Amino acid sequence: MSERRPRGAWRIGRIAGADILIRPSLLVMGVLLVIVFAPQFERLGGNPYAVAGVFVASLYASILLHEIAHVVAARAFGMRVPSVTLHLLGGETHLEGESRSPTQEFVTAIVGPLASLVVGVAAWWSALQLPSGLVYAVLWSVGFINILVAGFNMLPGLPLDGGRVFRALIWGATGSESRGVLAAGWLGRLAAVGLVVWAVLTVDRLEPFHLTRALLFGVVAIFLWQGSSGALAHGRRLTRVDRIVARDLAVDAEPPPEAIALPASLSGRRLLIAMVEHPARVYALVEPDGTVVGRLDAASVDRAYREEMR
Repeated sequence: MSERRPRGAWRIGRIAGADILIRPSLLVMGVLLVIVFAPQFERLGGNPYAVAGVFVASLYASILLHEIAHVVAARAFGMRVPSVTLHLLGGETHLEGESRSPTQEFVTAIVGPLASLVVGVAAWWSALQLPSGLVYAVLWSVGFINILVAGFNMLPGLPLDGGRVFRALIWGATGSESRGVLAAGWLGRLAAVGLVVWAVLTVDRLEPFHLTRALLFGVVAIFLWQGSSGALAHGRRLTRVDRIVARDLAVDAEPPPEAIALPASLSGRRLLIAMVEHPARVYALVEPDGTVVGRLDAASVDRAYREEMR
């Protein structure tokens, strides 16, 4: 993945080695949230818009903590994380490359919702230590929203974190990453349709807050549909890549003595990852007992990959 800054994003700092970027849509959403939540704080005294502004700023700070958790986990696995982007619907951590195992995918995905859950519980606990008032209301609201975000993110559909967790579980159970991606992609589409249906069935056209909520659900549904559609396309590509088997590309010839040995049973992304970890022009393909079955040219794998990705 390129390290170039996404067009239209502003860099506001750097945390844990990753650039922190914001899109203008974040500010637009912030203003809308202030307008929507300000009436909820009117009865508490003070300027309700100022209080709503503090609440929204606290919410964005907790979203950033959610994304930083992803950054720390990814870096622990040796992945490069050029940037974190905060936008209309929250945040996105930009990782270079793909997870190399179900465990890596599971851990890097689940730490975000866990961070939101911890922030939510901490905010709620802090609120309960205080008397009713502005600070109590803000902390209670931050806690509620973070727990809601944690639960929503754990829905088992891509591109949500819960979809990545589900993908990792299916990948680990079946040994097939493509099956995990496809299953989570279809669940993402189901979640998008479910949000639209729920918004339509629960909206009260005479209540401005309900209309705003329905509009927000519609935007989130579009995001989920687009993300899950991209995941399904990616899953179909992975399915084609799975057709590449090292044994099938082997040449019945003696590999050079210095050739790196690879299992002849390697296929798909596991084969590609092994070649990235041990770059060479020629490999020796071996059986589990160490018997050499032939040589594998990197160029042959490259040609097969290009043909499958057409």
